[in-house]
Amino acid sequence: MQESNKNSGDSLRQFVTLAAVILAFIVNVLSNIFPLNGLTIGGVSNALFKNVLIVPANYAFAIWGLIYLGLFAFAIYQVLPSQRDNPNLRKTGYLLTIASAAQCVWVYLFLSRYFAASVIAMLWILIPLIVIYLRLGIGVTPASRPEKWFIRYPIGIYLGWISVATIVNIASALYINNWNGFGIPAETWTAIMVITATFIATLSLTQRQDFTYSGVTVWALAAIAIKHWENLNLKIVALSGILLLAVIAVFSKFAQSKVRG
Repeated sequence: MQESNKNSGDSLRQFVTLAAVILAFIVNVLSNIFPLNGLTIGGVSNALFKNVLIVPANYAFAIWGLIYLGLFAFAIYQVLPSQRDNPNLRKTGYLLTIASAAQCVWVYLFLSRYFAASVIAMLWILIPLIVIYLRLGIGVTPASRPEKWFIRYPIGIYLGWISVATIVNIASALYINNWNGFGIPAETWTAIMVITATFIATLSLTQRQDFTYSGVTVWALAAIAIKHWENLNLKIVALSGILLLAVIAVFSKFAQSKVRG
């Protein structure tokens, strides 16, 4: 009886997770086809936040295609009957459902221009993803190849981008509310935020050998450098972050191969 209840709970989790991912995808698609208040997310960003220096070049947001490809891979993999009692998927619980629901709420709040509230929604995307990341022991505990491709990589990519997006979202909300940055120039704050994102990605490499998370950070830093190519200081900071992560990645790969050898 107890085993039957557990299987029933697992089945519910599987289908709710799948439904949540599909819903988040549909909401994002509809927000571009039928934008609330006449502007898409990109349109709002370009119209109101073109002077926010941490916002990357527009092409960077194409990563959402990869994110949703990964999330659909995760959702379909976890709903398979063979994965019903997968202990690692049980660890994720309904956390991805929470993140997906928060994603829908964020789209509404951002397009409605409730930017301060959108930061709270963004945190409700970020926090569940961090918990999943830690529960799965990504980069710390071993995993089979299917679990890497269908569970760990999708979560790593999603978390990596949401980490960057959270920084951008907070900066945008502060900008629209005329925060003066304690008198510190915007360029300096942007450099601090780039360094912070680089530092977090560095930890993902040194502590977990997670090339997925750090790879997303490199993608974002490159887009920031390209957008501000004429700004020597920001370009140097962003490119230095990319170089640092590349060097650490090479040494991490070398260390891994030496251990295996």
